[in-house]
Amino acid sequence: MPFERLHFDQIRKTSTFRLTALLGLVFAAGVVALLGLIYGLSARELTLRTDRVLRIEAVRLRASSAESLPDRIVREIGRSASGLNSFALQSRSGETIVGNLHVVRTFKFDHPVNISAKPGVHGPLRVLAIQAPTGETILIARDIAPIVDLRLRILQILIGSGIAFVMLVLGAGVLLSLAPLRRVRDLQAASRAIAAGRFDLRMPVSARSDELDLFAGTVNTMIEEVERVVAQVKGVTDAIAHDLRTPLAHVRGHLQRAIALPDSDPRSVALAKAATIDLDLVLERFAALLRISQLEARGRQAGFATVPMAPLLGSVCDLYEPLAEEAGVALELGEISDATIRCDPQLLFEAVSNLLDNAIKFTGAGGRIILSVVTEAGAIVIVVRDNGPGLAASDRQAALRRFYRGVDAAGIPGTGLGLSIVAAITHLHGFGLELDDASPGLIVRIRALIAQQA
Repeated sequence: MPFERLHFDQIRKTSTFRLTALLGLVFAAGVVALLGLIYGLSARELTLRTDRVLRIEAVRLRASSAESLPDRIVREIGRSASGLNSFALQSRSGETIVGNLHVVRTFKFDHPVNISAKPGVHGPLRVLAIQAPTGETILIARDIAPIVDLRLRILQILIGSGIAFVMLVLGAGVLLSLAPLRRVRDLQAASRAIAAGRFDLRMPVSARSDELDLFAGTVNTMIEEVERVVAQVKGVTDAIAHDLRTPLAHVRGHLQRAIALPDSDPRSVALAKAATIDLDLVLERFAALLRISQLEARGRQAGFATVPMAPLLGSVCDLYEPLAEEAGVALELGEISDATIRCDPQLLFEAVSNLLDNAIKFTGAGGRIILSVVTEAGAIVIVVRDNGPGLAASDRQAALRRFYRGVDAAGIPGTGLGLSIVAAITHLHGFGLELDDASPGLIVRIRALIAQQA
């Protein structure tokens, strides 16, 4: 039905959006993780290089004797051409004995640490503390401001290149996905047409022999098998209904002649009349089955025209008003808009007639039926509402199947095919058929999308 397909399309679009968003998030997370790994390894390598410089200096100073250590520190300060290295010799109490590094804090030996910059004094430093042979503390520091700047520059480059890479990949993904998306839309269009009963159609297959073609070929094989099975079942049903209708009609004629004989036994006449009633029911069912088959095989647009609803529904109401009056049911015309529907007027007349016939039979004496047509939510809706016993929610879909008779239908004449004919007619037109609770009673809607009428 159109509204079921619309609901499915909304679900599909939502699911596609969520899947695309999820894949995008996964890709973005992967890029962020990769860039983070690159930045982390780069920063670690720069730090390790600084630590190697500090440890080389530490080895030199450890090799000095206690007497020559202060002079060696002074010489190392003078040898630092770049000015990045700083040295200090601190007493056990923390006072600076010699050196150009003045830091008051406790350090763990042989573990390089960073200390923050002091404006006007020094930049951020990487400091290594070692213990001198005499128990004093030797501090070896290196200004890591250039490394901090380099790390910041690397981070900026990685972020910029990451954004550019993501945009490039997403753009390439969109361009590369246009053709597959077009093919998916073609497959969806074909599947919707096939689901609507066009078993003569097949899913499009390209010359690429890719996954979509493999899927389409599998579905086409399935459709061919379904078409074959449906045609066999339909053919058997139609053949039985067609072939048995004529002999049963002959049997009925013989029974009628037997009833009309002047010397017939009254008991035989009563049995013949009962058999005639049963035969009439069987013949009615066969006629309904053949009618459904005829509707299902009918051309999609044969006999279609733009039909005003007011006169059509008025004619149906006039036709069934005497039957409703005889059954003690009030049949009324409710709101009738000036809407028009593109349809086969005879078939739509038949569908509304079947709905009214069902409503009259099941509403019962003292009931009320309202026939109306309204425009709502982008659709033209034909509404048949009654205040009868209604139909349980679990039985509403089943009621559209052939020969379905609810538990409350005992003693009510019918074949169980009326709603099946209505369903076949609405399906032929592409209309929606809805059964809802009228509280009390049942409300049946035939819903035609306005977009379909354009």
